[in-house]
Amino acid sequence: MVLPRFVRPKEGDGESSPNLFVANCGPAVGLSYDTIASVFSSFGEVIGVYAADESGARVIISFLESTSAHSAFKALNGQPCPPLGGRSLHIRHSILQPPSSRVNDSVPVSLIASDLNIPGLYLFHDFISAKEEEELLQAVDNRPWKSLSKRRVQHYGYEFCYDKRNVDPKQHLGALPSFVSFILKRVSSFPNINDPADLDLDQLTVNEYPPGVGLSPHIDTHSAFKGLIFSLSLAGPCVMEFRRYTAGSWALKTEVKVENPDSCTELSRKAIYLPPRSMLLLSGEARYAWHHYIPHHKIDKVKETAIRRGSRRVSFTFRKVRTGPCQCEFPQYCDSQG
Repeated sequence: MVLPRFVRPKEGDGESSPNLFVANCGPAVGLSYDTIASVFSSFGEVIGVYAADESGARVIISFLESTSAHSAFKALNGQPCPPLGGRSLHIRHSILQPPSSRVNDSVPVSLIASDLNIPGLYLFHDFISAKEEEELLQAVDNRPWKSLSKRRVQHYGYEFCYDKRNVDPKQHLGALPSFVSFILKRVSSFPNINDPADLDLDQLTVNEYPPGVGLSPHIDTHSAFKGLIFSLSLAGPCVMEFRRYTAGSWALKTEVKVENPDSCTELSRKAIYLPPRSMLLLSGEARYAWHHYIPHHKIDKVKETAIRRGSRRVSFTFRKVRTGPCQCEFPQYCDSQG
């Protein structure tokens, strides 16, 4: 979905707007869009709740009537809101930016990897069956989850430390669970695998994303993992965007947080639709030089069709832990060589 762009109104115009910008509110702080809508609807009919940016902690609330927005502003701005976990909301009036001044942030979404023309990127549809998907979801739901600010995770083989964006190869958690054995066997038949040793995958991260939650643009740390990354999508669909920053400080960051990526002119953006049960392979340039990113949307626009994400999306990401420095061909993106 292409999110509407809202701005702060000119002095004196605010109370005439039916839209509110609300900070400290959103999936990143544990509040679903449905919960937010139910609270604000007590002031009048809510047309929609949108992500204000990619943080997941700021939303736009659009009312049918401007008087409803004004009432909500007076009642909730700067005040603890018990129905929203007692959070103090920071609110301002907002208006839709005129179309003539909008930045075009729409990226066409492809259905097959070859359309993106990114070397090393492959997508395999229906990699597993619906029955296998159900069994995998049941297996992880029978195991404990670790809660992060925006999602839940499970780690197998080695734990990925998000604060350091790396793994400790000395802290081995054990072999990968038996319920993924058939996946490991199946990826061995993938084409375009230059070194069979890279298929000795020993690290698995399972992510569970609630509706509206995605990932910030990032490159998996070069020094942490070798050259093949497999990501299996389960339960719900999403759009994954790929960005390549070709100049300046952007190129040196393995993780970037950009509210307006179009402000960086040295940037290529491409996107692909990941349906449930599909397997994505990142290798070569796609793995080492392109940031991958999942927008914080509840609805994605694919070929002029609006596709709502499911009640959850679960991904299984398989990698091989690196034990020495990375010597890839992309030193400008490499923490070992940078």
